[in-house]
Amino acid sequence: MTNDDTISAIATAVGEGGIGIIRLSGDKSISIADKIFASNAGKRVINTPSHRVLYGTIIDPENNETVDEALILVMRAPRSYTCEDIVEIHCHGGPVPLQRVLAITLGEGARLAEPGEFTKRAFLNGRLDLAQAEAVIDIIRSKTDASLKAAVGNLSGRLSEQVKGLRHAVLRMIAQLEAAIDFPEEDIEEAAAADVAELIKQADLQLASLLATAQTGRILREGLATVIIGKPNVGKSSLLNALLREKRAIVTDIPGTTRDIIEEYVNIRGIPLKIIDTAGIRETADVVERIGVERAKELVGQADLILLLLDSSTPLATEDKSVLTLLSGKQALVLINKSDLPARLEVAEVEKYTAGRQVLKISVTQGMGLEQLEKEIVNMVYSGQINQGEAMFVNNVRHANALRQAQQRLADALTTIEAGMPTDCIVIDLRAAWEKLGEITGDTVGEDIIDQIFTQFCIGK
Repeated sequence: MTNDDTISAIATAVGEGGIGIIRLSGDKSISIADKIFASNAGKRVINTPSHRVLYGTIIDPENNETVDEALILVMRAPRSYTCEDIVEIHCHGGPVPLQRVLAITLGEGARLAEPGEFTKRAFLNGRLDLAQAEAVIDIIRSKTDASLKAAVGNLSGRLSEQVKGLRHAVLRMIAQLEAAIDFPEEDIEEAAAADVAELIKQADLQLASLLATAQTGRILREGLATVIIGKPNVGKSSLLNALLREKRAIVTDIPGTTRDIIEEYVNIRGIPLKIIDTAGIRETADVVERIGVERAKELVGQADLILLLLDSSTPLATEDKSVLTLLSGKQALVLINKSDLPARLEVAEVEKYTAGRQVLKISVTQGMGLEQLEKEIVNMVYSGQINQGEAMFVNNVRHANALRQAQQRLADALTTIEAGMPTDCIVIDLRAAWEKLGEITGDTVGEDIIDQIFTQFCIGK
């Protein structure tokens, strides 16, 4: 597979829709479109200027049969998404017409695009760097406005600009040290190393600032893995339904109703929660329920956030204390539910077992305390410090790992300076940091990593 091929793919989602799009990119895309399209106004695709639309029909060249009405959009290189000639065929969005038109383009010399190949070509042709290309898939998969805003910010180059700025700073350090090596008679190596040490500390602060956003960025991208736990009949399923604002889980007064794991995404003030309602945790002889309880305990270990429910209308039981022990080392909110009923459970009693974690009184059935719960979740995710409207987030694990490795290389360089080692050794560490930063934007990344990234995309993007 080479970049010289002309590729074709359906660019719209599978299923029925008013409009569907087949996209071609490559040197032959305009000539292929010209062979299969008949303009109602008698115009030729091959003579159409860039960024113009023609209306007509798609014709199968084999039998001259009309396949569908269509609009043809021509985008000539380099003013296109891939920086190659692109043609988009907009026809009716049913699977049959789309597959038929796609098959005709393949029969006229295009090949089926690989997953993400259009965006990969945009990267290889210099229209996007690798961080921006990865933001494309984040936009497609965005679950909330906040996650969309973070992805759009990265597509616009906000992260790339900071990374490139850091790379230039490290390159200047290298140049300063190499100049000192080239002019040993000037005896400036020691002074240059001291200057570079201060510059490394400044760069480290910038890296630390970027990495401080990584946890929040990951949550906005992937969702906050949230598990609701508690003994049976404390209101776990009712809480899930309240957060979803729909009746998704079955709610009864019979303990042990929830035996399977129920997983849903819910939007909490722009934060996607991947929220899981678990079986009530208790000792039980029921084999099916026991499996659900064990699975619930496993999920607690994998969760980013635990919502632990207690029942205000009953004293703290042994089962409650057993559930509270599961919070060790985990981020959690303890919720005293049914607080609209006469209280038999005091907050002070609960706080003896929560190790300083936030305890909130709520009533799911009355809607009491749910707004405060949402506020606490938001504060946890943003650490109460970041303005979500303006902040730039590192939302990709690959980027975060590269930043951490770059930070470590800079720390190694600083240690080398402090140990009074030769300037050449400092340069080696700095160049390693420069290369790690380049992996984020794709300047120093291997072809295998590039291929792996783009296989995560859908075909047609």
